[in-house]
Amino acid sequence: MSDDWRKDRIGSALRGDNPTVLRELEAGFAVIGDVQFLPGYSVLLVDDPSVQRLSDLPRRRRLAFLSDMDKLGEAVERACTQLDPAFRRVNLEILGNTDPFLHAHVWPRYAWEPADLVGRPVWLYPRERWTDEEHTLGPRHDALRETISEELNRLTS
Repeated sequence: MSDDWRKDRIGSALRGDNPTVLRELEAGFAVIGDVQFLPGYSVLLVDDPSVQRLSDLPRRRRLAFLSDMDKLGEAVERACTQLDPAFRRVNLEILGNTDPFLHAHVWPRYAWEPADLVGRPVWLYPRERWTDEEHTLGPRHDALRETISEELNRLTS
């Protein structure tokens, strides 16, 4: 499969072509992040690419998106707790500074993170962490991906 899905993450999720999709939820798609320097990093993508802000959604859909974000956050928390005893917490963020569609970041945080970064925003990590092939999503993340998916299934059933 080519990387064309990266150019249209939501459209490719709607078509079933986005390989990062963990599960479709009520108002979006839970996806595992392209980079995994903090294992378990996931994103909730809104299911309508024309939606740019949370306030673009009608109240019911807005609440559904926030509920989906909560579910994904809890699933990542449960999975990371099982897989790494150094797991501390998740950070949830809706930023909207770069991508033109509504999405929420779910960042697991760990005790093993560098002391100068552990209490700071993830965005302050050096650029190399974001681009190093060592941290690119791949087959070595299959167990993590499966565990997050299982937890999402438990939370949504």
